[in-house]
Amino acid sequence: MICSNPKPLLHLSLLLLSLLFSSPRIESLRFDLQSSHTKCISEEIKSNSMTVGKYSVVNHNDGYPLPDSHRVTVRVTSSYGNNYHYGEKVQQGGFAFVAVEAGDYMTCFWAADANPSTTMTVDFEWKTGVAAKDWSNVAKKGQVDVMELELKKLYETVSSIHDEMFYLRGREEEMQELNRTTNTRMFWLSLLSLIVCLSVAGLQLWHLKSFFEKKKLI
Repeated sequence: MICSNPKPLLHLSLLLLSLLFSSPRIESLRFDLQSSHTKCISEEIKSNSMTVGKYSVVNHNDGYPLPDSHRVTVRVTSSYGNNYHYGEKVQQGGFAFVAVEAGDYMTCFWAADANPSTTMTVDFEWKTGVAAKDWSNVAKKGQVDVMELELKKLYETVSSIHDEMFYLRGREEEMQELNRTTNTRMFWLSLLSLIVCLSVAGLQLWHLKSFFEKKKLI
């Protein structure tokens, strides 16, 4: 009789499925920002999706505080112009909200004019969807073990992929309808252009015929 423990295989299967199907949206980057300049970062977010962002001005001199000139103003807006976060002249901060509107969300950083001009480095991390969820707090509050936590992550990931597929299908249908409308309009415009060209050509022939008849050339 051969006995086997399926638990390691189940752990491995969950790990492979998580790597295969996980599609969290994470944007983490570091960029330089000059005084009196603006840097904007865009992210497409579905409606009812959680999004979390953290930003900070990098201190290249450990042990020394950042100068007052190394401060940025941050604003997060939707494609409809609604404000979701605003931080004025800060060295670090964050935001978290559930997107009410689907579309492109813009996070803009700008620094006040300084004399002499300065350049600062900004760390920015932007998470949306499943990646924006704090799984450590979920584990602490629910007192779940590793297996249950992985299952919760996998369920949330699959749900996110399911929602993403329906969202993309909706966008595809919108694009197809736009293409159909554009093709129809182009057809009628081409037909109208052809009718106008034939009408102008007919008028020109009639005018030339009348002119030659008056001159008794034909």
